[in-house]
Amino acid sequence: MAAEIENPRGGSDSGQQGAADGGEPVDPAFALHRGGKLAVQATVPLRDKDDLSLAYTPGVAKVCSAIAEQPELVYDYTWRSQVVAVVTDGTAVLGLGDIGPEASLPVMEGKAILFKQFGGVDAVPIALDCRDSDEIVETVARLAPSFGGINLEDISAPRCFEIEAKLIERLDIPVFHDDQHGTAVVTLAALRNAAKLTGRALGQLRAVISGAGAAGVAIAKILIEAGIGDVAVTDRKGIVSRDREDLTDVKRDLASFTNKAGLTGSLESALDGADVFIGVSGGTVPEEAVAKMAPGAFIFAMANPNPEIHPDVAHKYAAVVATGRSDFPNQINNVLAFPGIFAGALQVRASRITEGMKLAAAEALAAVVADELSPDKVIPSPFDERVAPAVTSAVAAAARAEGVARI
Repeated sequence: MAAEIENPRGGSDSGQQGAADGGEPVDPAFALHRGGKLAVQATVPLRDKDDLSLAYTPGVAKVCSAIAEQPELVYDYTWRSQVVAVVTDGTAVLGLGDIGPEASLPVMEGKAILFKQFGGVDAVPIALDCRDSDEIVETVARLAPSFGGINLEDISAPRCFEIEAKLIERLDIPVFHDDQHGTAVVTLAALRNAAKLTGRALGQLRAVISGAGAAGVAIAKILIEAGIGDVAVTDRKGIVSRDREDLTDVKRDLASFTNKAGLTGSLESALDGADVFIGVSGGTVPEEAVAKMAPGAFIFAMANPNPEIHPDVAHKYAAVVATGRSDFPNQINNVLAFPGIFAGALQVRASRITEGMKLAAAEALAAVVADELSPDKVIPSPFDERVAPAVTSAVAAAARAEGVARI
């Protein structure tokens, strides 16, 4: 019921007619969002003048002076060691596309509460009213001293690649574009378990990725790092291959390390004999193309709300089926990855998030349900309480092993 979940900050909903005035009941989504989904809460008492003198002047001056002399103390005596900025320009929001910074805020607030709920990490949504890549980089770099990490969110490709790369080069804190790497980590974890369930190794598999945007590129990279046999990526014009003359710089680089078989042509032709389909593009794959995949195939059709291959069709031909939806088994959900990845990175004050840390996160995530595998369970539920601790521990250990941890 809307009245039971209405945000306590809310008053009347000016944009939604309520049941009390004879109209339709208030939409529960609007009721929940009224006033926003986040608040700032003090972690120290402020009861009297003694508390005030410690939390603010004159006591705060001692702490400021100490940090000025030893800048690394900022992690011990401010929130920086446990807070992440969730940054967007609103150009690629969920399935909504380019809706602008203001309209993106409910999603960024949602991301922030996922950080807290699933990883114990505080996060602050920041929606930027600029689109120029260099301006975004400069803005985030200027904000960076307030945060222990930067989570880039819902920034359109190919700009997202350039923005992330420049920020990683410029900053000494973790920078992570979740639409790329979170999706890739969870996809790899599910694929590892699907292969284990069916008695195969990643090196025996040939995958086809539909979509050469942020997620598709990152998935291809992590699958190659993990040792998959081969992977071909497709865009609207077909297979991304070295002989195409219409490729962007990102796709040209992608073609340099994927598609060892030298395939050309359409997505449908690439699926002939393929072991794995990974969809991060939308659209619909014809059933006749799905039927030509190898026996015992894996189909991860992750477009929302409409998977590229509906599970009813996929189950006719595949041994394991996954989607991006919560109402089907095996949901490939980024929330399984990013809270633990940042928690682990912050725990050891990592200067960046490496490929090794991402691979460690995928391995840890897969291991959570490794002894419980079934066709409907190759990935944990987002509400499995084992997930965040496992990923956090693995990422922290990997950061130390890779030499990017500072404690």
